[in-house]
Amino acid sequence: MYARDHAQIATPIGPIRIEGDEIHVLRVAIGSDGPDNAGTTGPVRAAADQLLAYFTGDRKAFDLPLPPIDSARGRVLRDGLFAIPYGETMSYGALARELGSGARAIGQLCARNPLPIIVPCHRVLAAGGTLGAYSAGDGPATKEWLLEHERRYR
Repeated sequence: MYARDHAQIATPIGPIRIEGDEIHVLRVAIGSDGPDNAGTTGPVRAAADQLLAYFTGDRKAFDLPLPPIDSARGRVLRDGLFAIPYGETMSYGALARELGSGARAIGQLCARNPLPIIVPCHRVLAAGGTLGAYSAGDGPATKEWLLEHERRYR
C-alpha cells in the first residue's frame, strides 16, 4: 500500500483538497480547510494542475489515473458520467435509460462520487432540468456555478 499524499488549491468555488497516492487520484473534497499545498506524488500534482486549468477554462476533460472500479456495472455507470460532454447536461432518468439502469442508481452514483468535477456528476440534473442535489461544496450552489462555468467556456 502506498502512502497518501494531498494537495490543497484555491479555486473560485473555495479550497479544494486532492488526495491520492503514487498510483491514483483517490478523492477530491470541495470546501476543505488547510493551507495551499502542491502535493508530492505525480497523480496528485497532475490533478491539482488539471483542476486549476479547468477553472481558467483551459481544460475541458481530465486525464488522470483513477482507481479501478471493481464491478463491470460500476465501470459502465462511471463511464456514462464521463460521456456527458463538457458544458452539457443530462437528466438522471435519461442517463439511466441510456445506460440500462435506474434513475435511483444514477443518483446514488453521483451522491457517492469521491471525485467531483473530475468525474462530472454535476452535469446530471433532476427531471425538468432542475439542479437537483449535489453532494460536494455548497451543494446545488456549487453545482450551478460549475455548470455556468462550463457554459461560459464551452
